[in-house]
Amino acid sequence: MELSVLIGQFPIKHDIKENLKNILSILGKSEKDDLVVLPEGALSGYSDDISFLKNIDVYQLRSAMEDIKNEVIKRSIHLIYGTCFFENGDWFNTGIFNSYTSEYFIYRKINLAVHERGYFKPGNELKVCKLSIGEEEINLGIQLCREIRFPEQWRWLSLNGAEVFVYLTNAVNGSNISVWRSHLVSRAAENLRFLISSNNANKNQHCPTMLIAPSGEIIEELVSDKTNIIKRKINLDKISDWYINQCRNDVVKLVEGKYDVR
Repeated sequence: MELSVLIGQFPIKHDIKENLKNILSILGKSEKDDLVVLPEGALSGYSDDISFLKNIDVYQLRSAMEDIKNEVIKRSIHLIYGTCFFENGDWFNTGIFNSYTSEYFIYRKINLAVHERGYFKPGNELKVCKLSIGEEEINLGIQLCREIRFPEQWRWLSLNGAEVFVYLTNAVNGSNISVWRSHLVSRAAENLRFLISSNNANKNQHCPTMLIAPSGEIIEELVSDKTNIIKRKINLDKISDWYINQCRNDVVKLVEGKYDVR
């Protein structure tokens, strides 16, 4: 099966109206049944200085989220984008999945960055997101930013059926781009999964917006402060459990909540 992917990046602001305008512009480049992926904090804005949360208009944010959902349905597409999300008195750093065919899904970041702790509430579930296209169902695993440093989370998603990784980040402090690129390649290759990465377009971008094959081959990448997209079709037949099936579960086994060392 082929999956049509559109990865977008744009300069994210602390301005929901402006971010929404850019998101809708990128969605305007999509075609029916595209999976569109946009960065961490794409709608709400994001900063390492978490005081920005105090300036978010929650009602404006929810209205913009509704506008995005309606645009997804109108265009018959599927979308994963990042936003800070206020729920039951707490802020979460989330990846939102909207689709005209599939059930709404929200991933709440479980492994918060140090500067996020005390401001965001961590999620406590690592579930697979299900995307339906025609008669086919594709399982997606969503991760956010620093979670690239925790390979066990990605392996857990693979063991639970994830076929494509979707990685949303807002990595713009200008350091160690080679390290972040290498992490992305490793997460794809060690699990033999496609990996879709979207970052904030910024002059200090230190993690590429990119598409990686299960082999670890970089299909295409963007390192830029400009609005841009990657548009590709990927062949899901290249996904494999070859390495997962060779794990020495008699020595170390990944089980819920811990490693089982034997």
